[in-house]
Amino acid sequence: MSECMYFGRVTEQPPQVDAIIDALATLRMPRGRGEGPHRPSAHPRDGGDAGTGAHRVDGAGGHGRPGERRGGVALMRMLQALVSAPAPLSVSDVADAIGVDQPRASRLVQQAADRGLVAREADPTDARRTRIAVTDGGRALVDRFRAQRREAASRALSTFTPAERDDLARLLVKLADAWPR
Repeated sequence: MSECMYFGRVTEQPPQVDAIIDALATLRMPRGRGEGPHRPSAHPRDGGDAGTGAHRVDGAGGHGRPGERRGGVALMRMLQALVSAPAPLSVSDVADAIGVDQPRASRLVQQAADRGLVAREADPTDARRTRIAVTDGGRALVDRFRAQRREAASRALSTFTPAERDDLARLLVKLADAWPR
């Protein structure tokens, strides 16, 4: 079992929590890029992904309360993709990883760079390209976000029996794996 903070004290976390969180994130991920008019607004002037409960994202204060939209869900998805990547990504790679078009990815990179969450660096194999690397501040923000998600999921699952948690994790992972991409 891993640990999480729960009302100021460290508690044991069921092992299925990460599998459930990952499956839910997969199900929430947009499929394809730039698909039609039903896609939620993701333009920066709209404050992130409309209708998703996006949260404030900044370099200093971290992840805020709902309604304080400054970056939103797409920015956090981008930071998580960069943290998970084995090496810095190009803007096109970022776009593919988070399911947005290249112009949107460029705007997200700019927002994150302005907040000190990512840094641009020259691609050593092609000087015409730029790679995006997450900074220590960006990594810390992702770590705080993940801890909050784990804590919330652990709290929500606290009334489940171990068998129910196992079943939920198994079924959500199965659904996420089968979800059309």
